[in-house]
Amino acid sequence: MDLAFFLTSLAIVATPGTGVVLTMAAGLRGGRRPATITALGCTLGIVPHLVAAITGTAALLRASGTAFEMLKIAGIAYLLWMAWATWRDRGEIAVDGQVAPTSARRLVVTAVLANLLNPKLTLFFFAFLPQFVTPGRGELTQMLALSGVFMALTLIVFIGYGWCAALMREHVITRPAVVRRVQRVFAAGYLVLAARLATVERA
Repeated sequence: MDLAFFLTSLAIVATPGTGVVLTMAAGLRGGRRPATITALGCTLGIVPHLVAAITGTAALLRASGTAFEMLKIAGIAYLLWMAWATWRDRGEIAVDGQVAPTSARRLVVTAVLANLLNPKLTLFFFAFLPQFVTPGRGELTQMLALSGVFMALTLIVFIGYGWCAALMREHVITRPAVVRRVQRVFAAGYLVLAARLATVERA
């Protein structure tokens, strides 16, 4: 595997974005298990973008301004909804067993949608993966292998973020004011991510 690909992918994955915010929020609210499930959902949300890049659908998306804008608007709307829902959430972050945990299905669906409605990922993989593929040496196999590495890095790094957040849980659960500040920070984070996505243009 190309070391440059590994290091570049690691830098991209480790840069805080929608998936990181979701995973850390899950870790703070429910602990390691929800954080791990959310990290898995974020990783699964990458699959459609990888398939689009590999099959060439990304080229059509990039060429179609209408398709790109529709996907971008959907992504922005979803992030704005996440910001609103997080801001208005009055539920407390509680110790395991004190409140009913969020279902694994809901965690996965939320995380998958967060990455699915992000056209930047499709364009990124369309421009990024081919740079590390050697022509004439099984291009499809190479792209699948590189994609697998990227997804593995995503899962591991996101779990790391989530578990670090889970370690902080007990330091904030007994302080309602701190909990509200944390929720507002995450809500603001979703707004920033929505603003960043709004500035994404077709390459």
